[in-house]
Amino acid sequence: MKKFLLVIVLLTFIGINQSFTQQMEQLKPMINEGTISKVVTELKSAATVDQHERIEKGVRQAAAFWQSGDGNVADFISLCQTYSAKDAAEREAIFFRFETNLELLFGSYNKMSVGLKIPLHVDEGEILAVDRIFGGYSPGAHLSDDFFANKLAFVTILNFPFYSLKEKTQFGGNWTRLEWAYARMGDVFKSRVPAQLLQNYSQASTDADSYISDYNIYVGNLVDKKGKTHFPASMKLISHWGLRDEIKSQYASKEGFSKQAMIYEVMLRIIRQEIPQQIINRPDFQWNPYENKVFQQGSEIKWTAEPDTRYQQVINLFRATQRIDSYSPHFPDYIQRKFNDDMEIPVEDVEAIFIELVSSPVLKDMAKVIEKRLGRKLQPWDIWYDGFKTRSTIDISKVDALLKAKYPNKAAFENDLSNILKQLGFPDDSASSIASKITVDPSRGAGHAWGAAMKSDKARLRTRIGADGMDYKGYNIAIHEFGHNVEQTITLHNVDYYLLNGVPNTSFTEALAFVFQARDLELLGMEQENEQSRHLAALDNFWSNYEIMGVSLVDIRVWRWLYENPGADATQLKAAVNRIAVEVWNTYFAPVFGIKDAPVLAVYSHMIDNPLYLSAYPIGQLIEFQFGEYIKGKDFAFEIYRSFTQGRIIPQLWMKGAVGNEISPKPAIQAAQEAVKALR
Repeated sequence: MKKFLLVIVLLTFIGINQSFTQQMEQLKPMINEGTISKVVTELKSAATVDQHERIEKGVRQAAAFWQSGDGNVADFISLCQTYSAKDAAEREAIFFRFETNLELLFGSYNKMSVGLKIPLHVDEGEILAVDRIFGGYSPGAHLSDDFFANKLAFVTILNFPFYSLKEKTQFGGNWTRLEWAYARMGDVFKSRVPAQLLQNYSQASTDADSYISDYNIYVGNLVDKKGKTHFPASMKLISHWGLRDEIKSQYASKEGFSKQAMIYEVMLRIIRQEIPQQIINRPDFQWNPYENKVFQQGSEIKWTAEPDTRYQQVINLFRATQRIDSYSPHFPDYIQRKFNDDMEIPVEDVEAIFIELVSSPVLKDMAKVIEKRLGRKLQPWDIWYDGFKTRSTIDISKVDALLKAKYPNKAAFENDLSNILKQLGFPDDSASSIASKITVDPSRGAGHAWGAAMKSDKARLRTRIGADGMDYKGYNIAIHEFGHNVEQTITLHNVDYYLLNGVPNTSFTEALAFVFQARDLELLGMEQENEQSRHLAALDNFWSNYEIMGVSLVDIRVWRWLYENPGADATQLKAAVNRIAVEVWNTYFAPVFGIKDAPVLAVYSHMIDNPLYLSAYPIGQLIEFQFGEYIKGKDFAFEIYRSFTQGRIIPQLWMKGAVGNEISPKPAIQAAQEAVKALR
């Protein structure tokens, strides 16, 4: 038996090695420098001078991707001779044909993905086991493979080569809109990742998303040391969003401190994976999170801890993305792909921006203001202090009642979207046009926005809507997601080239979402702006940035640790995450809070199902602050159209076009300093 097992292990090892060897062989360049030079010279001689630089770049990049399965050297030469544009007119004709067809393809794949994930994302009945398989399927996973196989990817690379972030920064300011569209066409095939690896990542991502979407805590079943409950019996909150938002909502409550303290204990148990498996998403047990005791029908029972499942999701995503690394020559690791590629701001620049803000001396002054307003010393959960908002003094139960009457179901909210836009200053025709392109769904998770990818499709707005209607938490999230949908719709339908649709990165869509979300009470007629409210808003923005930048620094350092420790398991990752969270806290938060060793920065669910996305939020908040300050007193809708129809150029160039300055924490720091001085 042992010999048989040994043979199986050896055969498996040999198979893996052969597969790895084959992959490495595919990655070796087939086209040598002599062939490249010969092809470049020949193509230049047949083309106009204005195409020479593009030919040099395009041939070299196409050669770098050519593999043995694509054909021999003669086949490569023939492809270059046949498909390389000879002048600007021919290149432009190729571009428009590709643009039309890519919208059809990308839009259709996106629509299929949305449809396949509906059972997972939309609260419309039981999730079947097969739904997770359908939801994990990526319809577009084979596009890259197919386009390299039929040579369309090589045609694209030849005529629209890739420009690095450094090159886009250096030359982009002088490019025409069409040249920018050409550059974005060059971004379409900047890597050659096998479809199976993309499918594996899609499945790992879907599994992590499903894990988080179903991670609810029935807080009505939480008990303190005396066996007392503090929350409504039916209340369940998703981690981390619902738990965090409940902490925020309790600052105006007499029992707020005890409720916040209890939720904080729940968060610590989740972070440390000391949480009993029995109480996750189940209503039939009571739990004392302080002593970590579980009860059923009044009697204490034995329980088992969640077995590091939270951190296993991250390990699965890391393994899946690590396999992709060697197929992305321009961005050879996930960190570079997220920052230099997706965000188009180097991670070092992002960290520098964050550290400048979280190290600002004004934070200690703000802490004193908050302590005075609370009448107590700060606690770690006060990273979510919500008292600078007008809503912190409003009875949320009354707001809930108003909203449940106003929006008893998703149709009522969907039918009101155009009116919301009109209240924000959009002309009637624009408001109606945008609203007609958005569909509202009741969300299983906290809520999200999913944009369309072709003009014939609709954007999706997901938020939680209870059986008795929409409460304030759902409404607040819905207005945020509506901001995303407005951006998605404008930048798809009103940007001049499809390849430029969207925004530079997710921070910019978050910025508009924050602009909308900040006006949620104003839309209900409950908020009036004056000088004091302006100062309070500046402090609220700054404190929020402080919190999320700390979380983002943890996220970045965790992924650096993963690349330094690629063989780590979930238990080792759990220890590393807790250590890194404490280190960031002790460096930037303990001097302000006066409390050491709090791991609370590790609670964010984004770290689990959408790693390195968190940095988009604080960058988005900085953009929102700068953009919000710039448009004050101006036509709201006009400025949104003017700025967002710039489309997907690089971030700093977009900001210069929108507000005249690059992204910076300095305006927010200065506003916070002025606000503290004024409130004193």
